[in-house]
Amino acid sequence: MAELRGQLERITYESEENGYLVAKIKIPGSSELVTAVGNMTSPVIGEILCMQGEWLQHPKFGKQFKVETCQCSVPDSRHGIEKYIGSGLIRGIGPAMAKRIVGIFKEKTLDIIDTDIAQLATVPGIGKQRIEMIASAWKQQKEIRSVMIFLQSHGVGSSYAAKIFKRYGNRSIEIISDNPYRLAHDISGIGFLTADKIARKMGFDENSVLRAEAGILFTLNQLSSQGHVYCPLDELVTETNKLLNVEAGILHTAIQNMQMANNVVIEQLLDSDLNPQECVFLFGYHFSEVQVANMLLSIQKTPKAFAGEPMNAAVAIKDAQKQLSIQLAPKQLEAIRAGIENKILVITGGPGTGKTTITKSILQIYANASRRVLLTAPTGRAAKRMSEATGFAAKTIHRLLEFNHIKGGFQRNEDNQLNCDLLVIDEASMVDLLLMYHLLKAIPRGATIIMIGDINQLPSVGAGSVLKDIIKSEKFRVVELNEIFRQAKQSAIVVNAHRIIHGEMPFCSNSERDNLFFLFEDDPENVLEKILDMVKRRIPAKFKYSPLADIQVLTPMNRGNVGTNAINGALQNALNPDGFEISRGEKRFRVGDKVMQIRNNYDKDVFNGDIGIIVDIDVEEQTIIVHMDGKNIHYDFSETDEIVLAYAISIHKSQGSEYPAVVIPLVTTHYVMLQRNLLYTAITRGKNLVVVVGSRKALAIAVKNNKIMQRNSWLHMRLR
Repeated sequence: MAELRGQLERITYESEENGYLVAKIKIPGSSELVTAVGNMTSPVIGEILCMQGEWLQHPKFGKQFKVETCQCSVPDSRHGIEKYIGSGLIRGIGPAMAKRIVGIFKEKTLDIIDTDIAQLATVPGIGKQRIEMIASAWKQQKEIRSVMIFLQSHGVGSSYAAKIFKRYGNRSIEIISDNPYRLAHDISGIGFLTADKIARKMGFDENSVLRAEAGILFTLNQLSSQGHVYCPLDELVTETNKLLNVEAGILHTAIQNMQMANNVVIEQLLDSDLNPQECVFLFGYHFSEVQVANMLLSIQKTPKAFAGEPMNAAVAIKDAQKQLSIQLAPKQLEAIRAGIENKILVITGGPGTGKTTITKSILQIYANASRRVLLTAPTGRAAKRMSEATGFAAKTIHRLLEFNHIKGGFQRNEDNQLNCDLLVIDEASMVDLLLMYHLLKAIPRGATIIMIGDINQLPSVGAGSVLKDIIKSEKFRVVELNEIFRQAKQSAIVVNAHRIIHGEMPFCSNSERDNLFFLFEDDPENVLEKILDMVKRRIPAKFKYSPLADIQVLTPMNRGNVGTNAINGALQNALNPDGFEISRGEKRFRVGDKVMQIRNNYDKDVFNGDIGIIVDIDVEEQTIIVHMDGKNIHYDFSETDEIVLAYAISIHKSQGSEYPAVVIPLVTTHYVMLQRNLLYTAITRGKNLVVVVGSRKALAIAVKNNKIMQRNSWLHMRLR
């Protein structure tokens, strides 16, 4: 085998899954950097790498050194030490501070930090507090490094090490060795397959009940991420067996153990042919579904509780029309009257059918009667839009329920309920089962609930189909709006959205005079080029929209030539090529990038789908600062798995949001995702302008495909 020894200058690619690196190495006596590729044990910029392997000629990237084994050692030159400690390795030391420290201590710098750190006080800008920070970070880094080496010895990427250490601390290796399957549910980003790979390398028996329980839990969680609340027992055993390849008896034993431990609930339900079948729920979903049904029925049968005379619907509606200077259509009058007379009401309809006017009228009527009114929506953007449209303050459901990460959980609950006579829930189709459970707990039984939504949109990201189940149960008053009002008929977005949802091809205008137009192109690479041109040049030039603030690319998939990954990389380089950059695994973040939060983080008060701009990257403090919803959110470098680039986002992630301009790629390679409700949801996200770029064939497939996956949910039957 050939040998290569040099200093690590930079990492150009790193796989979070298995630690595979593409690295640039500085060889003594050479001005050109050498490319080394392979699995290396978590090297740090500036370290000396002693590698064994072979030289290869890559057809695209040229000469490379393929690494078979690699040993890392700390640098001993001033340049190497400066690069090493200023690389972001140690919280409290950035490139400028590293230069000052090495300028004083030279080749002895690492020894000083390791054995006599108090001497750093002689460096300008370093006080007692920073010395303590550096000492703590240096100690922690050594411990994290041992976790990294342990993980990579079991075939797992080192990028998970910081998160594992943050969760388990000094007991990390002990806990993983005892039960590696804990990683799958304790550490975000590590799924069952990765945990199973560690376990197998550590010698865990593939037929162990511990492995079977972890596999069942993984399968149920995978199904819940697809929207299912439960899974038939036989199907669960079959699906888990594909994953584990073990005897069915082991799986049945594992399920019984999980049932006894209250991790799952088994209930006999009816299948589509009305035959009884045993179904398995994760405990939390079963409990929530039962409680949601009970609470809805309890609110429905409890009389309206407020002081004063009952409202006279005819007089109240007449007064509201006069105050708002509007003339209501018959269907709108029906909806408003239902909002006065019923305890629980569902109003559903597409764009341009008058939902906003109805909402404003109902709110005015309740306000006139001195009733306490609250407005809520699942996302920040939806709540903001609701406030702007009605003139009444609206909050996200999480903020309405006052989540407090210090006290733990929602502070509004059955013991501290909301002060309201009326709660209006907008974008109700987005509310999943677990969130609806927490919301209903906090609603006084005497209050009125009005849910407003569009059942033709995509269902909630979380498990359940709450709004559809409420309608399907036929237990509550539902008003369906289907008339497009005259003013809305002038919008190509509204007209074509309704054509699409009825299975009709949209009017395919390519005129920029319309607010929805199509650019037809079959080649995905050309589609990407046209999207870049649209976002960077054509739309800003014609409509004066900001590429960052006003234009949003929405795509059906994450992978492929025109998936979110490819478009984000291309738009990052086109719109923000020069921002200060850091790499975290396979991701690159730059100051000025548009990013999105991809999971709820109650500690930071940010939620799945929130979008912001990176305003600073602090290498010394190891933080990325994102301006989001009017405030700065600080992310530790180890938390960057919570954010992704958001120049382009999936259509699913856009639910509840509205953007001045939307660009939608639509190609046949998206085949599995080309569905009518997906296209409808994407088009209705555009407020003023929608541009669809893609092929006629893909458009036709999406319009014709009305096969919506049915979710396993039993809420409608519990309500009945």
